[in-house]
Amino acid sequence: MKYKILILLTIFSISSFSQSLCRNDIMNKEELNPKNQVSEFLKYDFSELWMKSENSSVYGIIGDEYQRILIKFLTVEKNINNDNEYFVYGKSSVKENLCVFVGKITIIKIQESKRKHFGVDDEFKNQGIKTQGLLTAKYEFFEDKHQNHSGFFSGTLQTKWFLDKNDKLQYDDINSVSDGYFNNAFVGTWKMYNSKIEKICRWGDYRVPNTDCNFDIGTGEFNVAQKYWERGWLDIVLKNKMPNSAIIKPKKVELTKQWWE
Repeated sequence: MKYKILILLTIFSISSFSQSLCRNDIMNKEELNPKNQVSEFLKYDFSELWMKSENSSVYGIIGDEYQRILIKFLTVEKNINNDNEYFVYGKSSVKENLCVFVGKITIIKIQESKRKHFGVDDEFKNQGIKTQGLLTAKYEFFEDKHQNHSGFFSGTLQTKWFLDKNDKLQYDDINSVSDGYFNNAFVGTWKMYNSKIEKICRWGDYRVPNTDCNFDIGTGEFNVAQKYWERGWLDIVLKNKMPNSAIIKPKKVELTKQWWE
């Protein structure tokens, strides 16, 4: 009987953990057409969509303790010999440990959405938008093996897009004012070279996707719970001007180079 109870408690614990993830619906309840229309959209160049957001709006975590990771794409180029493949060059930083990485994004699915809301008061409804939807891809990024604490990233990417009236592909931020908005969701792992060390690693625009519900406590914007502040998130606390007598904002901020420069 005791063993049965233990098994039930274990199952309940696992189930509860799996249900505690938030920021896992990039479409924010927007319905998708199930048909994969990847062949119809590969003629477009998606590279600009992954370079669109300011890096200050890209947030990421690595490891179960949600240590902050910084990710910056420096170049993204479409493979002229393979329309569903893009070459990526960028940099990552964890606790000031900087690594260069190269790799690729491979598009595997493109779906159109059945959108019913077009921004605040439907301001974009009559702007000639032809269609919109979701791109799903695989990614692999390999850090320089000669750098400290290096490894490789792999996982799944989801990106929202739309076609404007001029048939130009655009980054979909139409409903960016909604509380549940985020884009360019990278969900996967980081694995150290020549080691068994493997960690969860997730990043995205405006929110970190697939994270514990007690991590991002922001409603209108990204915000981090106090238990995570010392894992690289103090600048977010200052940015949001959270009340805390132990945090003193500098009177003068000197211009410095960006972390990836």
